Amino acid sequence: MQSSVQSIQRSQFAAGLALAIIGSILFSAKAVIVKLAYRYGVDAATLLTLRMALSLPFFIVALAWSSRGAQPLSHTDHMRLIFIGLLGYYAASYLDFLGLQYVTAALERLILYLSPTLVVVLSSFVLRKHFGRYEWGALALCYGGILLVFWHDASLEGGQVLLGSGLVFASAVCYAIYLIMSGELVQRLGAIRLTAYAMCVSSFAVFAQFAVLNPISALRQPQAVYGLSLLNALLCTVLPVFATMLAVERIGAGRASMASMIGPVSTIALAYLFLDERISVWQLAGTALVLTGIYVLTRAGRAPVSKEGA
Repeated sequence: MQSSVQSIQRSQFAAGLALAIIGSILFSAKAVIVKLAYRYGVDAATLLTLRMALSLPFFIVALAWSSRGAQPLSHTDHMRLIFIGLLGYYAASYLDFLGLQYVTAALERLILYLSPTLVVVLSSFVLRKHFGRYEWGALALCYGGILLVFWHDASLEGGQVLLGSGLVFASAVCYAIYLIMSGELVQRLGAIRLTAYAMCVSSFAVFAQFAVLNPISALRQPQAVYGLSLLNALLCTVLPVFATMLAVERIGAGRASMASMIGPVSTIALAYLFLDERISVWQLAGTALVLTGIYVLTRAGRAPVSKEGA
């Protein structure tokens, strides 16, 4: 009987670990797909609109399913969910898509992976908590790694890397604030309900922005852009969101966070295969520093799980 229970536990752990790894790799593939789509001349607002239009039906169904029999949301809940949806998925996603026009997929993923460190910095600033030596060391490793990759890319691409890095970093800041603000809500409402609500809010904001910035004719794109947008919506948005949720449910937030460290590495490999982005010693060294810093920060107990939602 005991061996049967242990076997079930092992299979659940293996399934949860696989879901966490798959979710992280799929999230990471988003940068590669976006950069492939940019080759066809599509702008960031149109590309983001296509992504959200194709993924929205799944999040509407998820919101309806997770709300069945649940406690009704208060007016305050609605306001907070709308705000974090605009910040964590609309603003963060749009800034990220803009930044990808100027930086490599590998640098973009590393900068986004700083979200846990930004949560620590912002939380400590707001709550006036002091850093310990582990936190300072982790931050030094992470940002030192980013500087290495940034210096390498800037030496090859020029000043546009600074603009792109700034946009992606702003995206990471938006998502870090979202993580801080969603902490209490996710415990009360549940991860699926909160994420689905926030994604619906983000989608309608993206549609409104498109209506203001672009004519409807901008949606007429080459067939390849539609295909890439479908992949972006299903493989890099819907599937990884739910895979990560299921992983956290099976193996816990800490282990899921550790498994997500494969994300930046998989981005480097995918960018090499599909974008012909060179893999340099500086890039590998910077990635190693960032991953080590995130590991130290997570082990110190100060970093949340990065959901890589941008």
